Amino acid sequence: MRTQVGIVGAGPAGLLLSHLLHAEGIESVVLENRSRADIEATIRAGVLEQGTVDLLKAIGVGERMQREGAVHHGIELRFAGRGHRIDLSELTGGKAITVYAQHEVIKDLVAARLAAGGKIVFEAADVSVHDFERTTPKIRFRHAGASEELACDFIAGCDGFHGVCRPAMPSSARSEYTRVYPFGWFGILTQAPPSSHELIYTHHARGFALVSTRSPDLQRLYLQCDPHDDVANWPDERVWAEFRARLATHDGWAPHEGPIIQKNIIAMRSFVCEPMQHGRLFLAGDAAHIVPPTGAKGLNLAVADVRVLARALVAFFREGRHDLLDRYSETALSRIWRAEHFSWWMTSMLHQFPGNDPFQERLQLAELGYVTTSRPKAITLAENYVGLPFE
Repeated sequence: MRTQVGIVGAGPAGLLLSHLLHAEGIESVVLENRSRADIEATIRAGVLEQGTVDLLKAIGVGERMQREGAVHHGIELRFAGRGHRIDLSELTGGKAITVYAQHEVIKDLVAARLAAGGKIVFEAADVSVHDFERTTPKIRFRHAGASEELACDFIAGCDGFHGVCRPAMPSSARSEYTRVYPFGWFGILTQAPPSSHELIYTHHARGFALVSTRSPDLQRLYLQCDPHDDVANWPDERVWAEFRARLATHDGWAPHEGPIIQKNIIAMRSFVCEPMQHGRLFLAGDAAHIVPPTGAKGLNLAVADVRVLARALVAFFREGRHDLLDRYSETALSRIWRAEHFSWWMTSMLHQFPGNDPFQERLQLAELGYVTTSRPKAITLAENYVGLPFE
């Protein structure tokens, strides 16, 4: 089997890269170790930046997103029992975010690739990458019980944090930067109408809480928890009691409650691998970086990565240029570190850390007060939240 770009991973990064290359007449093959049903059923939240929304619309995969996604023009920061709205659109010249789950984006991209005759090999086992320090890289895998080899000009590692591509890079050729947070998020999916038409980020002495929405009859909510806790320790009544306590306001606001149909605990960490390339192997998305979900940047960074990578590959195949490929890491990492900082800042401002004392609590409240009363500070939050320009 031969193609121009071999892509490992059928997450948002891999599928979007394949579709962007297809639009420019460049062939690719996507290898995925899970089934199509599995990747489309892995439920993950999704807050899409304005640039992500615009790109999906421009390449013809945004129709369902526009129909079913919820456009939010602001968010609420809630602390000391009061809510404070950050008007994202007013502060950024009309930009907004769209709440549309990541697995729905994957469904749209899979459908688009298959409709265009794209090659996606699902349930590809024992994937390994080879010879990427040469001009003839290869990807080996097993499919339907047979050994296969995919020869290509470049390999895109879009296979996530636990994938095979990043570890294949020599350890001496990469540096990894990690921060593990001492808390996680306990997430629920509940059958209830929206408690709010915009996301609510809450700072509370008992810990952070987030109110989001999935659809007119499904809510997604999160609360800060011990990352080593067990879901079994959280019966429904305890969950709702904790949300009521953390989200309470002086005017008696309370979340809409309903049957809880899903519970899970999400660990939180920050991670960056530098560089994001070695020879003809290029990393994108979670294979290269992880952000805590507080800043809503994970999927959006993957989109930004592959937009840069696709442009560089097009320049190579059309014009024989190497300069954009050579600068891929430098270009992508400038945005990644900005997003890492924003996500760290939001996390640090809103969560309770072990050992938090009254002094630290007052510093957090002072920062929240500044963000919600200073227009320049609010603009900083809004610009980063809706997404910095691609250029």
